[in-house]
Amino acid sequence: MARAGLTPERLTRAGAELADEVGFDQVTVSALARRFEVKVASLYSHLKNSQDLRTRIALFALEELADRVADAVAGRAGKDALAAFANAYRDYAREHPGRYDAARLRLDPETAAASAGVRHSQMTRAILRGYDLAEPDQTHAVRMLGAMFHGYVSLEMAGSFRHTAVDSQESWRWVLDSLDALLRHRAAP
Repeated sequence: MARAGLTPERLTRAGAELADEVGFDQVTVSALARRFEVKVASLYSHLKNSQDLRTRIALFALEELADRVADAVAGRAGKDALAAFANAYRDYAREHPGRYDAARLRLDPETAAASAGVRHSQMTRAILRGYDLAEPDQTHAVRMLGAMFHGYVSLEMAGSFRHTAVDSQESWRWVLDSLDALLRHRAAP
């Protein structure tokens, strides 16, 4: 018998917590059923399948990360906004590695268009307005920042920076300073 109180939202949140504990790739409807001590079949009244669960977790993570970034950048401009955005992104990935992986899930175009991924792009463009970049430089910069933040965070989380005398936090500040200098240099005349 299904335990009372199960909803798609509760299952999504529990799936996100499970992703942080065991890795997003290990999250399935079966694993979630074990967590709630219910039969797998009882979850199918709330979820279509494991892909539906994974998509829900991805959307949850994108929304959560967008909220965190929005709070961090509020009232900031220029380099301060850039650093606040980057630090919120990095901190989220460190605190919620499974959710961070979920936020990278490839979504179908319709779902992606309705997701908080759009907010991420809008916030990045808002930060870039402080650098006065014209198109197509603004689009290039959005892509560059996404690649830099994701690349750095992914390498750091994989332990790639452990075996060096230079602290990864020092390198992170250097990257942010360099990005700021590059964006200021590329500003429209």
